Amino acid sequence: MSKVFEDKFSELQADMVSICLEYVEDRAEKIFIHCSLEKKLVSSSFFYCINGKVVERHKLNDALDSEDDFQYDTSGERQSGVLNIINDNIVAMLKLCEEYNREMPTEIKLIYNVAENSLKADYRYDMVYSNYPDKSPDDISMEWFDEIKSNM
Repeated sequence: MSKVFEDKFSELQADMVSICLEYVEDRAEKIFIHCSLEKKLVSSSFFYCINGKVVERHKLNDALDSEDDFQYDTSGERQSGVLNIINDNIVAMLKLCEEYNREMPTEIKLIYNVAENSLKADYRYDMVYSNYPDKSPDDISMEWFDEIKSNM
């Protein structure tokens, strides 16, 4: 029965990767997805590595070479659509965890390597930002972005 849970949980993560890959039109080296669920607050974010540069989802075109005539569509509508799908998947994960009597992670960090078709997932189960009055899920996501960017 555990296999069924793992398969369903993995499918939801794969769906997050798929929508982020669609957003970037399959033109990225890596995709980074941050998911958060603390005290019933669902939050998510995503960013990319393109041409060796780590960029936020609304700044994808900053990573393009000057001679590249391709432009990403980074409209607010498209960004919101992706975030809505990721957030729906987080809620589905919560329901799945409840159904199988499993603990839901408070934070999930996904790194998808496009060329290798490999997914690395890091889970936390403790409170990441709720215990800090001056931190929000966005702050935690930006800290991860800055960490990844400084290590590239």
